[in-house]
Amino acid sequence: MGISANQYGSIMDQYDRTRMKNQRILDKRTQSVHQEIPELEEVQGQIIQLSFQQARNELLHPENTSSTAAQYARLMKTLIEKKQTLLKEHGYPKDYLSPIYTCPDCKDTGYINGRPCHCLTKAQANFLYANANLSEILLEENFDTFCSDYYDDTTVDDNLSLTPKENITKLRDICLDFIKHFDDAYDNLIFYGPTGVGKTFLTHCIAKELLDTGHTVVYLTSLQLFDILEKGRFGKGEDSEQVRVKTDYLIHSDLLIIDDLGTELTNSFTTSELYHFIEERHLQQKSTILSTNLAFQELHDRYGERIFSRFTGYYNFCKIIGDDIRPLKRFREHTPKTI
Repeated sequence: MGISANQYGSIMDQYDRTRMKNQRILDKRTQSVHQEIPELEEVQGQIIQLSFQQARNELLHPENTSSTAAQYARLMKTLIEKKQTLLKEHGYPKDYLSPIYTCPDCKDTGYINGRPCHCLTKAQANFLYANANLSEILLEENFDTFCSDYYDDTTVDDNLSLTPKENITKLRDICLDFIKHFDDAYDNLIFYGPTGVGKTFLTHCIAKELLDTGHTVVYLTSLQLFDILEKGRFGKGEDSEQVRVKTDYLIHSDLLIIDDLGTELTNSFTTSELYHFIEERHLQQKSTILSTNLAFQELHDRYGERIFSRFTGYYNFCKIIGDDIRPLKRFREHTPKTI
């Protein structure tokens, strides 16, 4: 999906503002230096006149272009060197009156030879990060910081026949496979298990990898999701058009992550809206990841047969086992390392 046309327009508007800002800086520099060094203004006028004359010759007498080009180059070189010498003599860098670019590679256009510049790619990624509500946390929680050593490797779970460490390693591989085939295989995941075992961490790992490859990812807690939907349904607090745009973005984003499912107040409204979202994104073949502290049977009891059948039919269940690893992580982070 990538960014929408409106989002792209917002980014390109920023490029326009950057160019105008830099031009204002250059104009102020030029005015100030010309007042200080009148001879420099004369040289600049000669440069402009020479450029205009050459352009006119090429337009009116194209047959003479090759003969006049060499002379034009020599004269222009002399004038530019004179300009640079005057600047240096008065304590300015020789490029002080050259065009100013925030990105010299694309000259603040966003493109190099018709291809997106690295600055445009970064701007689009930053836009996606900001809209995913994950800008800061993904610096800390990603596959580079994934560590299975926090999980017990001595006790085997009777149902999975795996230790917590073996299980989390297996789930990491499932996540990597989900990312690898994201563009060619429709899939959904449910991470479930007790508090503090790494459910949210794994969703963050997936989100970062997909954001870094230009996909649209939206991360919301279930409370945030149903708050948006409630405003859309009952017109609370926000302009209806803004809410409609938000809701449409949620439905059509490449990946929607709903964290802490089950913490919301469950009633006919929330179950109806959850069913609608599951069905709509399934019809769009847009992947969704859910995380919840609820056990398998608790999901059935809380949301009923209609939604639970969608969970079992559309989603792969990923159970995370073990104890809360957060106290151990905090302890290790604050324990001085010995040499």
